[in-house]
Amino acid sequence: MLSKIAATLSLASAVVATGISITPHDAYSSSIGVLGCLIDVNRVAYWPMQPDCNNLCMRVTANGRTVNLLQIDTSGGAFDISYDAWNYLSTGVGAKEGPTMGGGIPAEYEVAPMSECASIIKTPDGKLPLMAANSINTYVGCPAGSWLHDNSALYNIQTSGCKYGYNEVCSLDLAVSNQPSCPHQLGAMNPLSGMDVMNIAYGTGVETPSPI
Repeated sequence: MLSKIAATLSLASAVVATGISITPHDAYSSSIGVLGCLIDVNRVAYWPMQPDCNNLCMRVTANGRTVNLLQIDTSGGAFDISYDAWNYLSTGVGAKEGPTMGGGIPAEYEVAPMSECASIIKTPDGKLPLMAANSINTYVGCPAGSWLHDNSALYNIQTSGCKYGYNEVCSLDLAVSNQPSCPHQLGAMNPLSGMDVMNIAYGTGVETPSPI
């Protein structure tokens, strides 16, 4: 009897994967203002639901292969993922090495611990890079103690494609102001160089800089 109870509890606590159809997305974007120049844009999930404050790491499996993806944008009713990740799950090689074309691939996903997506974030301190001027509602909307609130950094860069601003971290003290304080003017449109976000073009595998 005890063994049956233990088995039942084990099954109840197991993470249940959800069946979906994944489609390719070849232009980086982020509805919560994550800076593409400071993450691996080839490992992003564009899910129908809004990103939340804690569960941003998605483990996606198809054809016996698995990738971990940051869910930091929405995509209507589709389960889009970065083109490179989709190509890998479909064929076993990346989109630059062996670009293919196609539609939905049957897959399963489950929420994974954020530690499994740590390698996707490329900031020096490992914190999720947010736009200081444009992501403030997302940041303050997540309570202290949530993963996003405690593990994000606000950068004075104005677009997700990192075209304008300064590569600097800002601070925020809500007891003083609801605007971040940066070494340079918050929201400055100084042209940035050397921080291009590179999109892999669908079907060709050619890398091109993000236009935004």
